[in-house]
Amino acid sequence: MNIDQFRASLQEKGITLTDRQLDQFEKYYETLVEWNEKMNLTAITDKEDVYLKHFYDSITASFYFDFSKPFHLCDVGAGAGFPSIPLKIVFPEIEVTIVDSLNKRISFLTHLANVLELENVHFVHDRAETFGVNPEYRENFDVVTARAVARMSVLSEFCLPLVKVGGDFIAMKAASAKEELAVGQKAITTLGGKLDKMFTFTLPFEESERSILIIKKEKQTPKKYPRKPGTPGKAPIE
Repeated sequence: MNIDQFRASLQEKGITLTDRQLDQFEKYYETLVEWNEKMNLTAITDKEDVYLKHFYDSITASFYFDFSKPFHLCDVGAGAGFPSIPLKIVFPEIEVTIVDSLNKRISFLTHLANVLELENVHFVHDRAETFGVNPEYRENFDVVTARAVARMSVLSEFCLPLVKVGGDFIAMKAASAKEELAVGQKAITTLGGKLDKMFTFTLPFEESERSILIIKKEKQTPKKYPRKPGTPGKAPIE
């Protein structure tokens, strides 16, 4: 996906990018590739692949959920900033908090936010399990996103404790979403969530399958979740 295709594909979805936004994506790509030589941020570095598999793929969440109104989004395990930074570029009114367990990635994201001149973005070096019990963050976000971080039974324990009651958890998944959802249903319910909607589609050009699960937070997460670091992965709620 070249830049013209990127712009045109978003236009088809009702998203018109300004010259400044296109420039921000270009700077994002350049910064990502430059830092990737020093640390492992992504295996995808070909420009057209980055625009399709990172930038466009991140923005697909907005095709199925309204990002046009201001709200506070938390992105769990965002790595090099996906999906939250592309979404922030397209929808500058949203406030973004990224939590990631690797300090090197937080350093990259802090530098990136300066390069892109982003406002109302916050970066926290922490594990999701300890972040989720911190009263400053617990059940404090309107929307929580995660893209390709862990299977649903584990991911729900990382993310749902952060969502305020009435808010939404958006899980961005590849082809295994239905199977993950079936296994993760108990975890979602236990943690106070309920599947609201699920959308499955294919990425343009390469036709790989993607799914977006929107989980509504219906009631408070029990105090014992998330459990201590490492436990959700070793003993998921299933």
